[in-house]
Amino acid sequence: MFDYKNMKQSSNGMPTFDALIPVIMHTAMQKDEWNGIKLKLTAIDAIKLPNDLRNMIYDSGNGNIIEDRSSWALSLLTNAGLFHRPKRGVYAINDLGIELYKKHGNSLNKDIVESQPNYQEHIRNRHNQGTSTPILLNEEIISPQETIEKAFSSINSNLKGEILEIITNQDPRFFERLTKELLIKMGYGGALRGEGLITSYTNDGGIDVIIREDKLGFSNIYIQAKRYALDAKIGRPDVQAFVGAIARKEGKGLFITTASFTKEAREYAKLNHIVLVDGDDLADLMIEYNLGVSTTHAYEIKKIDSDFFEEGM
Repeated sequence: MFDYKNMKQSSNGMPTFDALIPVIMHTAMQKDEWNGIKLKLTAIDAIKLPNDLRNMIYDSGNGNIIEDRSSWALSLLTNAGLFHRPKRGVYAINDLGIELYKKHGNSLNKDIVESQPNYQEHIRNRHNQGTSTPILLNEEIISPQETIEKAFSSINSNLKGEILEIITNQDPRFFERLTKELLIKMGYGGALRGEGLITSYTNDGGIDVIIREDKLGFSNIYIQAKRYALDAKIGRPDVQAFVGAIARKEGKGLFITTASFTKEAREYAKLNHIVLVDGDDLADLMIEYNLGVSTTHAYEIKKIDSDFFEEGM
């Protein structure tokens, strides 16, 4: 009955939270009472999302996107007086909700729901309390959490650009040192025989950095670290030359760069078990492991602990 392909979607192909309104209404009518989490998950299952969308999380890692959107849809319906909660963690569609869904069916939308007297009263109360409601951003209705997530992504995107620009203005040896420090921060490097080695600049044989795979020093990772222009494309010949450089060595290969790799280069690397890290990946890792960046502000966002309320005291 429902298919995400026919629903209003955001730019990433995910159904918007308001598109889930009729899905949740229809699902709720299938039985008298629902556990809140079960209701939302059943509604999500009904729209037949492919795995990449079903498992998509925010860039910050703070939550599953479609589950967050279903929570906002259910919250909107409840605040509009179309659902009631007979006990903690339990939701039931009421007569007003059933009547409204039968009248509008799958065309039931946010505007209709928000026109309900109960919702208007709810909004007046929230305004008096200074709390948030879903907002319109570039004609796409998103929740306050998604507003924060979009801002987070925008800030990180700009930061990544700044990181790569600064790196390209440094000398090649700086990039090799940066690569070594990043790998050490990620947990590589053997404490018993040194954390990492930058090879001789004039005779590195295509290998720029050598680092131990773990703290005990088992196995080597051979690294080619190339600081190229950000718009450069590294092709298969460069990766093939690196494979040749480590062919007779005991260890693994990592090719890391500020640029990007062609499709052919990636396919060849995969066949030869070489890990490729392009500029975008590099900037992500530097942010994740706090290399060359520092935290200026930290915001702690709370959400309801459903287990606490559903299990009782």
